[in-house]
Amino acid sequence: MPHTAHIPSHRKPRQRSAPVVALRAGVAGGVLSTIAVAGAAGTAHADPVTETMEMPAFDVASSLSHVVEQSTATTQQVALDQQLQSSEESAAAAASKAAKTAKAEALRKAEAEKAEAKKRADEERASRDAARTSLSASGEKAPSASNSSTKASGSVGAVISFLKAQVGDAYVLGATGPNSWDCSSLVRAAFRQANIELPRIAADQSRAGTEVGTGNLKVGDILYWGAKGNAYHTGVYIGDGKYLDAANPRKGVVIQDLSGYPATGAVRVL
Repeated sequence: MPHTAHIPSHRKPRQRSAPVVALRAGVAGGVLSTIAVAGAAGTAHADPVTETMEMPAFDVASSLSHVVEQSTATTQQVALDQQLQSSEESAAAAASKAAKTAKAEALRKAEAEKAEAKKRADEERASRDAARTSLSASGEKAPSASNSSTKASGSVGAVISFLKAQVGDAYVLGATGPNSWDCSSLVRAAFRQANIELPRIAADQSRAGTEVGTGNLKVGDILYWGAKGNAYHTGVYIGDGKYLDAANPRKGVVIQDLSGYPATGAVRVL
């Protein structure tokens, strides 16, 4: 019977798993140990890290508070500056407005006074022109004061007494008494006390009677200002360098020094 050759088996013997298990256990233990060590290390360092992070948080809060305070102070200062500037601008504007108002009021008053003066002059001129037109149309002449009546004893005294009794009355252009006059109406009313009828307006009164020089005046002479025949104002000489007249709206009927307002000429009717 044939014999089959026996080839010995050279299979490596199976190694036991204990070392492998041990190795695995060792590796696992090492990893766990490492993790444990790392965890311990992390835990050990956790408190310092936490403390280090808390400090900047405190400093930031403090700094932020300081910045807020500075910002608030700056804002308040800016607001105060703006308020002060606004107050100064308002005061300047008010002062400028007041100055303009005062100037406008002064100009208005000046214009009103100028217009009033022109109005008075125009009215008096119109009055003279109307009287002349009336006389010319009727063919009459203004009565001559020197021929109007026979001179009576004491006539000058009656004229002067009447004039002095009117001192303090008002001046009103065109008025004829008894408590307000213009210059020519007062002179005319005074000489009526001596039964002498004078023209109504100053221009014609300056042509009445006899012309006399202002250096040779007597009580009762009629003074006039302006050209003879075109005078714009009349009054009566009362002696001692004084005259009485219805001066203007501001003064009314007054006694004045002739030296302060010298007359242009004079006529005598008494």
